Amino acid sequence: MLTTEEEPSTGADAPTPTPAPIKAAPTPTRPKATPTPTSTQRAPGRLLALAALLSAALMALHAHLPNTALNLGSLFQTLLPWTGLAVPALLALAAVRRSRLAAIAVLAPALVWATLFGPALTDKGNDKGTGTGATGHGLTVLSHNVDEANPDPAGTARALAGAKADVLALVELSEESTPVYERELAAAYPHHAVLGGVGLWSRHRLTAVAEVEIMPWTRAMRATAATPEGPVAVYAAHLASVRVSGAGFTTARRNEAARALASAVRAEPAPRVVVLGDFNGTYQDRALAPVTSQLRSAQREAGDGFGFTYPAGFPVVRIDDVLVKGMDPRASWTLPATGSDHRPVAARLRF
Repeated sequence: MLTTEEEPSTGADAPTPTPAPIKAAPTPTRPKATPTPTSTQRAPGRLLALAALLSAALMALHAHLPNTALNLGSLFQTLLPWTGLAVPALLALAAVRRSRLAAIAVLAPALVWATLFGPALTDKGNDKGTGTGATGHGLTVLSHNVDEANPDPAGTARALAGAKADVLALVELSEESTPVYERELAAAYPHHAVLGGVGLWSRHRLTAVAEVEIMPWTRAMRATAATPEGPVAVYAAHLASVRVSGAGFTTARRNEAARALASAVRAEPAPRVVVLGDFNGTYQDRALAPVTSQLRSAQREAGDGFGFTYPAGFPVVRIDDVLVKGMDPRASWTLPATGSDHRPVAARLRF
């Protein structure tokens, strides 16, 4: 019987085994280094810090800013309370740039502004009583630029009478509006005097009424109010207007009027003096120093907030004020808007 045997296969015929892949050892990864800011990247933060320090310096040295070029010193002082807006603006930019240096530098203008105006944010008054009549416990005075173009002088007069002040000083009266104020205020104020565009209305007898020559036409007057606690020299004044134009902050005529008013106040023999009116400048404006250096602002001593008066719709500056000498301000406040472009101001004074 024949049998067939398979011959064993040779190594040449067998398939070659595939070697297992060799896994490479993982390359260790190094942590990425934080890039060092370049001088170009640091520049915005440094510039913001410099701007913050410059803002602080301008606020702190506002009284020394030169007034030779375009009267910019007076303009800066007029808007001085609003320089505080630089603080949140610079702080926001510092946050955007992620600059710690700039954020720290913003503390400088914040501290200077708080030192200058922090006290103004509190109510320092403690006596907002109405007029004295014959009680003899002080004097309430009110000042208002009633605006020649006021469309409702009768309504303005009634609003002022409702404030129940003892003495009213009205400026920017016109030939058409003066009779209206005289008629509407007659019942509450039996004594009054009008010279040109300024007038005084009083519950107390007025004597020694005279013009104060501060401009070629009548813009100021003086009278003595015979109050129960003694005579008070009362001035009503309307200094010349100022303009912001290509020529800068034009204040020459106003400054000249301020010097003339200051001379009259300096020569005033009465120990108690009240100067009311529209000064077309703020108490901080050093150009008005001939007047303000002799008198105290009732708002600064006994007011509530900044007491802005102009423009009436959205006041941004206080150019109407109550200035006193020989009397103690107990309260000062701004009244609601009337038909005028200014808001009235009032103050409670003690002898």
